[in-house]
Amino acid sequence: MTAQPAHDHLVTDRSLLSTKAYGTGQHLAARQSLYQWQTPSHDLPGIVVNELAGARGVVADVGCGNGKFVARVRDDRPDLNVLPMDVSHGILGTIPGAVVADVQQLPIADGTLGAVLALHMLYHVEDQAQAVRELGRVLAPGGIAIVSTNSRTDKRELERLWRRAAGDMLGIQEGPARVQLSARFTLEDAPAILGSVFGEVRTIPLPGVIEVTDAEPVVAHLASYEAWADKMGVPFQETIERARERVNETIRAEGAFRVTCLGGMLVCQKNGDRAHQPLLAVARRTRTPLKRPSTRLR
Repeated sequence: MTAQPAHDHLVTDRSLLSTKAYGTGQHLAARQSLYQWQTPSHDLPGIVVNELAGARGVVADVGCGNGKFVARVRDDRPDLNVLPMDVSHGILGTIPGAVVADVQQLPIADGTLGAVLALHMLYHVEDQAQAVRELGRVLAPGGIAIVSTNSRTDKRELERLWRRAAGDMLGIQEGPARVQLSARFTLEDAPAILGSVFGEVRTIPLPGVIEVTDAEPVVAHLASYEAWADKMGVPFQETIERARERVNETIRAEGAFRVTCLGGMLVCQKNGDRAHQPLLAVARRTRTPLKRPSTRLR
């Protein structure tokens, strides 16, 4: 398994995650938008909907963020009761029926869900083993968990870009690495972590190449790490601007700036069966209306 990154504790800091990082959907949307320029293009919500073909009843999206997957599942599968959940109150403000909850202690009765989604979020969880046990606990017999993350090789060009821009600011060849989110839960490590609870883990690799002829999408992606700016070891905004210059230099010389991507989804089937409890139990314990904050914080 991969070694824990230097910024490990920052990636799991719940206070930071629920305010600066994900108090609103702004930074998450910036990271999501970069994939508009990926070839081949992967319809991630569509893949989730396809994998949910056999699901019935309640489906929880744990760590739902800005609700991108929630909206698609609700549109394509109106027969499902979709329960959005996240640790950040602020990012849930516009998602109907959302609940503030932590994947390490889900407020859901045993064996009540037809499926559970944990998409690009387990790297933010301090106790991943406990989180995976919770995902298994809440599933009904025959239920599935759909998990996603990135490979340890994903977007290496962005890491090189950041370190060289940081080095320029410090007057050295390469500066310190930036905070890397998915390094705590990579596509390579995920099957073993999930396999402690799930007897079958099927990986769907999603490779691609992002190619941009304008620096802005790359700059917006780098800037979306602002929550960790004071932990990067370099002047954050100045390094962002130097990265912009480097991207523009590459575009002028090569016609485009290219980033190689490798993400993936893991479809998990639980070991054995648990006694099924009425779906009413999950409704009683989790469908408390979310009180919207007076001000928005992600």
